[in-house]
Amino acid sequence: MSAHRRGILLCLASAAGFGSMAILASAAYDAGATIPDLLVVRFLLAAVGFWALVRLTRAAVPAGLLSRKMLALGAIGYSAQAALFFAAVSRLDAALAALLLYLYPFLVFAISVALGRERLTTRRVIPLVAAGAGVMLVLGAGAGGSEIDLLGVACAIGAALVYTGYILVADGLVADSDPLAVSALAMTGAAATCVAAGLATGSLSFEIAPSGWLWLLILALGSTVVGVAAFFSGLRLVGPSTAAIVSTAEPVVTVALAFALLGEHLTGTQLAGGAAVLASVVLLQRSPAVSVAFDAPPAHPADRAAAGAKPRTAS
Repeated sequence: MSAHRRGILLCLASAAGFGSMAILASAAYDAGATIPDLLVVRFLLAAVGFWALVRLTRAAVPAGLLSRKMLALGAIGYSAQAALFFAAVSRLDAALAALLLYLYPFLVFAISVALGRERLTTRRVIPLVAAGAGVMLVLGAGAGGSEIDLLGVACAIGAALVYTGYILVADGLVADSDPLAVSALAMTGAAATCVAAGLATGSLSFEIAPSGWLWLLILALGSTVVGVAAFFSGLRLVGPSTAAIVSTAEPVVTVALAFALLGEHLTGTQLAGGAAVLASVVLLQRSPAVSVAFDAPPAHPADRAAAGAKPRTAS
């Protein structure tokens, strides 16, 4: 099996894990968990799980500056994205929150264009317009219904923005590192931030029913450990744009589980909007591959590290 195909399969495995996260979070909320409870338990258990895998596999842990960067990426980027997304799930239907989060493949592409790393052509304008129209349909249909939580919408879109930055930054850090080790560092940083914030604000209660602890365990070890490790592994093989495009399988998982387990439903207009968002990333995939790396001749990893340049990735 080619490296590209392995990367695609890893990203699909990650999508399955992440796609179930909103459903598990909703179940944990129903069992008494709060957002701070969920974040602390998730990241602490995930950090323990990743460090256990690092020890078991004897994965090489990055040293020095790279290690600190990964800790900071988790402490700032991953914790912020997770907090925003879980806040959105607490205020919106899981399916709607997931659809809004999946602006991020479009954003990864758009920022690549804005930074001059890709050209904006007609073949690329069409997917961008389709994604924007899709979001308008999703929000417009919600506004026309009985209620729409604007703060929940803002949190979901904020999560998409933060995750976009997370992907673009992470791509430059994981290319020559073991995905288990960088995942352990990122989860440790996120756990430190969430524990500190929870203690400082006194928002941790842990008054959670036994079923809630089960949902949190599955969310931490299944969705997070499997999801993050698979995503970093796939990202290293296919690059950020392809990884983001493949990850659009996540809302399909979320919507299917929301329909099957939570009894949620979307209006026909919202489904059409979601389809437009997903169609836009399919169109992007049919366009020439998107790369967030500079168009420079490939260099030896040691030379790239010495120069401080972002590694070139295949999309």
